[in-house]
Amino acid sequence: MKKLALSSLIAVFAVSGAHAANVIDGNPLYMPKANHFYSVTDLSSHTDKFVNGDEQINKWNLGEDFGYGITDKLAVQISTGMMENDTFDQVAWEETTFAAAFRALDMGAWKLDVLGAYTVDPMWADHSEFLDKGLTGYTWTAGVRGGYTTSLFTVAGHVAFDYLNTESFNWGDDGFHALRLGVDGQYVLCDKLNLVAGVEYRGVMDDDVEGLKVKNAGTWNGMFGVNYNIDATKFVGAYVKGSLNHHDGNAADEWGWDDGFGFGAKFGIDF
Repeated sequence: MKKLALSSLIAVFAVSGAHAANVIDGNPLYMPKANHFYSVTDLSSHTDKFVNGDEQINKWNLGEDFGYGITDKLAVQISTGMMENDTFDQVAWEETTFAAAFRALDMGAWKLDVLGAYTVDPMWADHSEFLDKGLTGYTWTAGVRGGYTTSLFTVAGHVAFDYLNTESFNWGDDGFHALRLGVDGQYVLCDKLNLVAGVEYRGVMDDDVEGLKVKNAGTWNGMFGVNYNIDATKFVGAYVKGSLNHHDGNAADEWGWDDGFGFGAKFGIDF
């Protein structure tokens, strides 16, 4: 019995050590250590529905998240991306986000981060036939994320509030308000492979936004993927995703799945 217990304990430590050996493996509660940089590059395709529900567009996206750990509890990040649709008549340098995260709670397996971000979606970065109708958008974000992480699994939730306007410091009532709620998880299969999944709801908090046909418009986004650890500081991943929208505004005011599904690949490194 003692021998069996000892063997089980060694096995647990072996799994724990293997997981801890990779510092950036797609864990939703990952945060860089002090004086460490990280980069996650993402290439994906997805079918998105325009906010008024009139048309869907198949897009290719190339995104980059780049961050730095100021301390073990404070990190800053900049992220941006390029978009092109499948007919090549729309190309855009999409949103650029400047963000910060502070680990307010770090008690063993329990983690809690306070988040803040400022996003610019520039009109001049859109190269399409709709350029003359474009507007630069500015978004302020505040939120929290937290959860429980072990050597075998991680479960994390997040809540974020977004305020968007066409002027950076316009805090009037003519802005666009949205609330995001989500849950992400990771399960470690072995020292090389782990599974990740997540779901997020983004709901519009304004009933009179121009272009919206329904009240309480919102979107559910879901993702499932597999990550492979190249070594202690690098991983690659592949994933699929889909969206459920409440933008159509038909008589029944129903939810509907976007046509098709998304897929993508990413590469992450901590250095």
